[in-house]
Amino acid sequence: MHTAVTTAITRRELMRLTGITAHSVSRRGGRSLNADAVSGYIDSAVGRSAFAVADGIGDHLLAARAARTVARVAARVAIGGSAVAGLLAAQQQLLREFPEPSADSCMVVAVGPTPDRVDGPCDIAWVGDCRAYHWNGRVLHQVTSDHTVAEMMSARGVTVAPRMHHLVTTSARTVRPEAVGHGITGTGIGRWLLSTDGVHKTLAMTDIKRILAESDSAAVAADTLADSAIRAGATDNTTALVFDHR
Repeated sequence: MHTAVTTAITRRELMRLTGITAHSVSRRGGRSLNADAVSGYIDSAVGRSAFAVADGIGDHLLAARAARTVARVAARVAIGGSAVAGLLAAQQQLLREFPEPSADSCMVVAVGPTPDRVDGPCDIAWVGDCRAYHWNGRVLHQVTSDHTVAEMMSARGVTVAPRMHHLVTTSARTVRPEAVGHGITGTGIGRWLLSTDGVHKTLAMTDIKRILAESDSAAVAADTLADSAIRAGATDNTTALVFDHR
């Protein structure tokens, strides 16, 4: 089993066991600390992999600790079950470990296909405004939908102030099981991006598509996405986890 939190997770072993190469990059934006976190696990027995990206809510230490906790637990549990199971297990651990309401986070979890199903689906669960994107070589698909006031009001045809795009309606701490976002793709083949809002709310979707399409590797794509968001004026931390399944 291999895990890495807020560090790169590229390994030759990952490609050999799962057909997946992965890399993550996180940059501190206009914050006092970086409260984003990433985690990745490999079950070498079955060649199964799971990844999680979390964005701590707030610019303080408890937010950073919450993000690290939920990312670690979600990926570890999801690899043996499902993305939703991983996210709910992370919630339980967060509530046990941190009684303070300010210890909270958004997150997204992805479970990759196993080697015996090369074109099998990718299982995605999320809460808040972390996102998952899938680039299949032609089209960039946003798998997730934000749990924000802006998204909720937009569904009702109501236009809201820009700041409402950053106000989440639920989180890793508060989400009810039936409210967890969940999606299963038709195929997991292609390039995947899990990101915090410092990336995808700073860069246009056309820019994200171009970077994913033109980068020679997952490592280059992750680095370019995080750095491009910073250069574009991101005031939040920027974290991108990219994995290729071929």
